[in-house]
Amino acid sequence: MLTQLTVSNYAIAERVELQFNKGMTALTGETGAGKSIVLDALGLAMGGRADAGAVRHGAKRADITACFDISDIPDAGKWLESHDLDEKSECILRRTISKDGRSKAFINGQPSPLSQLKELGGLLMDIHSQHQHQSLLRKDTHRKLLDEFAGAEQLAEQTKSAWKNWHQTQQKLHQRQQNADETEAKLQLLRYQVEELDRLALEDGEQEALEQEQAHLSQADAILHCSHQAAQLCTEEESSAANSLRQALHLLEQLPVEVPALADTLQMLNEAQIQISEAGDNLRRFVDDYEADPARLAEVEERLSAVYQMARKHRIGPEELPELHQRLRDELDELDGGAGSLEQLEAELETQKAEFDAAAEQLSAKRQQAAAELDQRIAHELAQLSMPSVQFVTHLNSNNGGEPAPHGLEDIEFLVSANPGQPARPLAKVASGGELSRISLAIQVVVAQTSTTPTLVFDEVDVGIGGGTAEVVGRLLRSLGGNGQVLCVTHLPQVAAQSHQHLFVSKFTEKEATFSRIETLNDQGRIDEVARMLGGVDMTEQTIAHAKEMVVKGQATHH
Repeated sequence: MLTQLTVSNYAIAERVELQFNKGMTALTGETGAGKSIVLDALGLAMGGRADAGAVRHGAKRADITACFDISDIPDAGKWLESHDLDEKSECILRRTISKDGRSKAFINGQPSPLSQLKELGGLLMDIHSQHQHQSLLRKDTHRKLLDEFAGAEQLAEQTKSAWKNWHQTQQKLHQRQQNADETEAKLQLLRYQVEELDRLALEDGEQEALEQEQAHLSQADAILHCSHQAAQLCTEEESSAANSLRQALHLLEQLPVEVPALADTLQMLNEAQIQISEAGDNLRRFVDDYEADPARLAEVEERLSAVYQMARKHRIGPEELPELHQRLRDELDELDGGAGSLEQLEAELETQKAEFDAAAEQLSAKRQQAAAELDQRIAHELAQLSMPSVQFVTHLNSNNGGEPAPHGLEDIEFLVSANPGQPARPLAKVASGGELSRISLAIQVVVAQTSTTPTLVFDEVDVGIGGGTAEVVGRLLRSLGGNGQVLCVTHLPQVAAQSHQHLFVSKFTEKEATFSRIETLNDQGRIDEVARMLGGVDMTEQTIAHAKEMVVKGQATHH
């Protein structure tokens, strides 16, 4: 619900800070005092159209901040979380408008597009005014209200999800059918390519191993020649390394005196002699055992030639062939009898259509049953609002031939007949501003128990009524406030007297500048304001007594 509204330099309001509670809040004041400031500011905070002319004269910008407690609004919490804007149980919407007409929007302190402000605002508040943009004139609002009244929100979401799955599969199938020739040609190419790679059967790392083996086999003569010479140089010739080491050791061992400084050197020469001898032995064994294999060399080179040729054909490196093989095989599987095949898509489409039909038919049945009850209960409320001749109809019109749609099998629209004998027509084409406000009030009273919009705002819902009907309007608004939060601009004392909270709007002039002031009235202030609404400028004792009686009675009202 709305907890606080702060308005700076907007219209004739320099600074307004208002605290709101649950229940019904009435806004009253003389004509031109600025009652519209609160509603217009809320509209801007909800993403309404900005007007540079609304910035207070002499100020650089207007600044509007609306704070909401969303602890009981799970849809708003989910929306904020999905956009990484969640702040536990609080939501702060801010709008600034500069004098050159530029506007900025913020959600929980983060700059946000105006579209997001509108989307989130629709979950927090519904403004019912006499303007064409109000939600009651939109078909999607009619569907939402009926589904909430029918307790079918979950079924509606299930229907929407089933339609989405069916629609996506239908698009895939349509695309496949349009490109059937192209797909068949692609299938043939894929089969040929996969068969070629299957025959090659190149394994990961095989190409590198073959290249190393080919390098060794192709240099067999050089390896044998060099190894033989190395063996001779180590141990087999007179000038071999082994003989030279023995001579060096002999010279050092025949020194006339022992030289401690040469001890390490002697040890190293001894170790070197042993290692040279072992190296020579290893080389001789290698030469004796090594066999050149021309047949294996030819086999390896033939295999490598096939690998290189396949890589050139696909214009990739040889090492990429195993990955290409797997990718082409997966693509072939998908097109040829897999998840993307015509047969599989047709089977999926049939299953998904059946799932949609089952959910949509259940939804239609619930809507049909709820529509009749909704019409009956709204007719009862309209009669209390002095509109007994108005016929209200929740019209369920089948989509084109029952064509599946995200919202189900039918369009839903609220129709009214203002006079007996006239056909029911859409609200926007029939109802006047005052009638529309009262019809809206009747609808909201009926669906209040199921509506997910916590804060309802009514602008001059009492236009054109008075007497006993005005008192009924007050009771209905108070009843709505008992289930959530209601803000209403009213000119009728019968309505204002029944509010849980009363805001009084006035204006004053100071230093040739006009200011608007909004204050929360205490008990005596409420009586005085109701008396002003009853008797005008001159208030008598009788007027004040009557006002006190109305306020006391209004606060005791339960509906």
